[in-house]
Amino acid sequence: MQNWNDDPFAGLSGNLTSETNELTLDNNQAQGAIVETATQTHPEETAPPETHIGITGLEKIEIGARRIQVDDKKIINCRADLNQLVPFKYDWAWQKYLDGCANHWMPQEINMTADIALWKSKDGLTEDERMIIKRNLGFFSTADSLVANNLVLAVYRHITNPECRQYLLRQSFEEAVHTHAYQYVIESLGMDDGEIFNMYRELPAVARKAEWALPFTQHLSNPNFQTGTDEHDQMLLRELIAFYVIFEGIFFYVGFTQILSMGRRNKMTGTAEQFQYILRDESMHMNFGIDVINQIKIENPHLWTETFKENIINIIHEAVDIEIQYAYDTMPRGILGLNAPMFKEYLHFIANRRCSQIGLPEQYSGAQNPFPWMSEVLDLKKEKNFFETRVTEYQTGGALSWD
Repeated sequence: MQNWNDDPFAGLSGNLTSETNELTLDNNQAQGAIVETATQTHPEETAPPETHIGITGLEKIEIGARRIQVDDKKIINCRADLNQLVPFKYDWAWQKYLDGCANHWMPQEINMTADIALWKSKDGLTEDERMIIKRNLGFFSTADSLVANNLVLAVYRHITNPECRQYLLRQSFEEAVHTHAYQYVIESLGMDDGEIFNMYRELPAVARKAEWALPFTQHLSNPNFQTGTDEHDQMLLRELIAFYVIFEGIFFYVGFTQILSMGRRNKMTGTAEQFQYILRDESMHMNFGIDVINQIKIENPHLWTETFKENIINIIHEAVDIEIQYAYDTMPRGILGLNAPMFKEYLHFIANRRCSQIGLPEQYSGAQNPFPWMSEVLDLKKEKNFFETRVTEYQTGGALSWD
């Protein structure tokens, strides 16, 4: 997982100068670079083109076709067999899959007893604190479903690299766990699940972010949509940026900070722990997505035009304004040592970081991080004292039924 000062392009395949964030091709590539479509072939490839195309890789199997080489693999518009996981080309993608598996957790492992008592207490929480919890559960319970649907129905079918697809399968499972976690908190606290799960359609502060995200999955989820042209490849790249860099990388941070700040004050500690694990997952998702975006840029530099970059910058500005308004809507008065203007500074800082990670210039000069403790949250260790918590490894296995 990347830290704040890591080179966002480290480990990617190709030439990219991180100091200028400019894509470069070597001389041989520059002389022979062409815009590829889904039906074009490379003269050096010997395998028939009809074995190279398709969502499953099983549309047509040719007995005796040559074995896949590392250089045959690409993130998008690849004509190599999608079912051949090895040899790896993108070791970073496989490592993120392994890291995700090692990061496994389930919502039921977290003790919610103290949260239940506090939530039911008449004077345990202020009305502002209750509103923060409800509105964030309302947003996130839908947000992770939006992300999961986008992965399964749109992104997966257009990523033509098996090790990246392997991680996407792991991420899809984790999004399901997150939705489960929100449901578990809502059920544990005895909330009105109809109110919470419909908030994205009834409360403007929550609906605005969901409405923003929906158009960025409509094209890719269309069964007739195919990559292979500049226009469609840019559409895919734009929607990857919208979900990984903005939706998960900007829209989630006000809510996470609010809930985790509450946990730091020994309030709703079980809920905060759920969010802590979720934030760690989401950070890994975002970093994977950024690596995919940067690798697509390396392999398809013609997509990263000035016009396209201006479009992305405008989208980021719009998203930051929406999230700032969400901070004001969920926190009309200062509580928990926080206030809405602090979130404006934080979101400017976060947006600068996201721009830098995908090779765009920072947009908010001088923005600082008012919540340095949020970086520490990402270093969460899952180990627990044996005598202070359930033995979750045995409990998980013991819950299985073979009947």
